Amino acid sequence: MLAGAGVDTRVLRLDRGDDLPAPGGLGGLVVMGGAMGVHDGDEFPWLETERRWIAEAVRSDVPVLGVCLGAQQLAAALGASVTTGPAPEIGVGEVELTAEGRADPVLGPEGDRVRVIHWHGDTFEIPAGAVHLASGDRYSNQAFRHGPLVYGLQFHIEVDDAMAEAWAPELPPGVSLGTQERRAVEAVGRRVLGRFVDLALRA
Repeated sequence: MLAGAGVDTRVLRLDRGDDLPAPGGLGGLVVMGGAMGVHDGDEFPWLETERRWIAEAVRSDVPVLGVCLGAQQLAAALGASVTTGPAPEIGVGEVELTAEGRADPVLGPEGDRVRVIHWHGDTFEIPAGAVHLASGDRYSNQAFRHGPLVYGLQFHIEVDDAMAEAWAPELPPGVSLGTQERRAVEAVGRRVLGRFVDLALRA
């Protein structure tokens, strides 16, 4: 998608010691998930480094998209609390857009409810000054926007065939993403991510 839009991309792995560039010189950030949590800094000290980097990017008006752990890291970087939820939420599901979500240029065109994939046990508070975009039956805070260019999505919409195959052995017993259901979410994701990229390129 990014290559098709003529955007140069670089994948950085802090868990492998990659250095972070100054975010002010970047066109945008996409901060992805992982098996660890925001509060696992003793085991993964790069988490704090990443949060400081995200906060600097937001201050520099860089477009930011945080997904799952990336959304939790974004929320924490903006001063919001991240806590463990009542039980893990895993599998294909839906989120319901709030009134602000239905008016949002990135999520709103999908309608009142959006098909997603969940895989998380933590949750975040909506950061001060941010807009609550989506809620779920078990976790009320599923998405937010801070300013016009910074988005946090607790859920996944980017899971393609290769990722689903890699995830399959790690899923809990009895949980399946289902090929048709998962591909329906991927179609949603391509539309949503495309609108975020368009927004970022116009910034």
